[in-house]
Amino acid sequence: MPEGEGDYFSWPLLTDLFPWQHSGSQFKRTWPIGETPDLLEARWQALLSTTEHNRKVAFKESRDRNIDQTYASIEGSGRRLPPISSLGRGTSSIPTARYAFRSFDRQWAIPDPRLGDFLRPALWRAQSSRQIYLTTILSDVLGLGPAATVCSFVPDLHHFSGRGGKDAISLYRDAEATESNVTNNLLTIVADALGVEISAEDIFSYVYALLASSEYVDKFTEELTMPGPRVPITKTPSLFQRASELGRKLIWLHTYGARLIPEGEHIGHVPQGQARCRQGIPTEHIAYPETFSYDPSTKTLTVGSGIFSPIRPEIFEFSVSGFAVVQSWLNYRMKGGAGRSSSPLDEIRPENWTGDMTQELLEVLWVLEATVALFPDLKLVFDEIVASEVFRADELPQPAPEERRPRRKSPKRNSKKWTSKSGPRILRLCAVLVIQVIQLRAASIQSHVTVRFLGPFRFSCQ
Repeated sequence: MPEGEGDYFSWPLLTDLFPWQHSGSQFKRTWPIGETPDLLEARWQALLSTTEHNRKVAFKESRDRNIDQTYASIEGSGRRLPPISSLGRGTSSIPTARYAFRSFDRQWAIPDPRLGDFLRPALWRAQSSRQIYLTTILSDVLGLGPAATVCSFVPDLHHFSGRGGKDAISLYRDAEATESNVTNNLLTIVADALGVEISAEDIFSYVYALLASSEYVDKFTEELTMPGPRVPITKTPSLFQRASELGRKLIWLHTYGARLIPEGEHIGHVPQGQARCRQGIPTEHIAYPETFSYDPSTKTLTVGSGIFSPIRPEIFEFSVSGFAVVQSWLNYRMKGGAGRSSSPLDEIRPENWTGDMTQELLEVLWVLEATVALFPDLKLVFDEIVASEVFRADELPQPAPEERRPRRKSPKRNSKKWTSKSGPRILRLCAVLVIQVIQLRAASIQSHVTVRFLGPFRFSCQ
């Protein structure tokens, strides 16, 4: 066992605090993911404009997806979607949705189960305006930088750092946010020790404050050669509160103002940092950016003919487990795109740089600025927590097997399947049935009408 500081291996595993982990969404083809809804619509219509053979090629068929099969809709209704091969030109696509492509990189996707081999319907069904996803690396060694990031949209399989597995942890198990993904009785035990009430959001934020800076990986590099982050949960109320408040601020920033919004702020607002667009990127097609460059001496980022400054080196070079956030964001939006190409449809790229794209770039820079500014406070509280009295893993409850599985779909109202709640309902219906039979037999005696029982709630009078 690697040697390290403190009692790291006595702490609870992250996966024992939040027991349901899921792989992120995996399309197995890149063209249904893109920078803008218009780009995805253009690719979709281009697909439908092809002939049968070319449609197979453009679609990029795989073992699990082809254009001739029907597939169940992602919301779990059981509705089957018609084969892609049967769709005519002009058929509308399923509405595009915001998609957490990589850490701090919000893109768009067509959440159509016909287009993705493993879209992870359980994640899409749990998506809501209150949902938060934490991504990390649970089965491999973490690199330098933050040990986790968060997002408010369904994450890609490789969201965290361009690689991933069963690494997405949601705050809630359902879209209604009525069932948290916190191990049963954990909140009660921690709250009793702290002497204050705590919520699922509180402990989620607390954990994020410990994992979201580079301090965690720096301090436990040796321990992390055994994959699976462990979390020190302090028994000191003031430390828990400080970490939770810092975590809430980070989640607000890292979801671009969409979650855990502070009082006085409005949804979607990202606080301005120092970075400014000094010279705009032209919106003409001919001027679409092909390259970008960075000059650390002048703290200037050049995107095509656009100029942004001041960009400090630690912002431009900000990385998550070796994944360069700003550089990746820009690479995917250059004229030639980035990543592997899976289909001729990938060659359809944005026609024009837009003001929205400039704004999103500025927001990435501002969020990273605010994050780096919080690092000293995060380091301070982290060190104090590690030095404080913390919970051992054996002091906290272990998740039951069912807590590690996705939430079961709610049974349909007309379902004939027996559930734990079926008994009382069936007994009431049987009582009604018996009363109806007695009344009808009494009526038959008085009016000489023969009543025949044909089955549950079915009668024939002769």
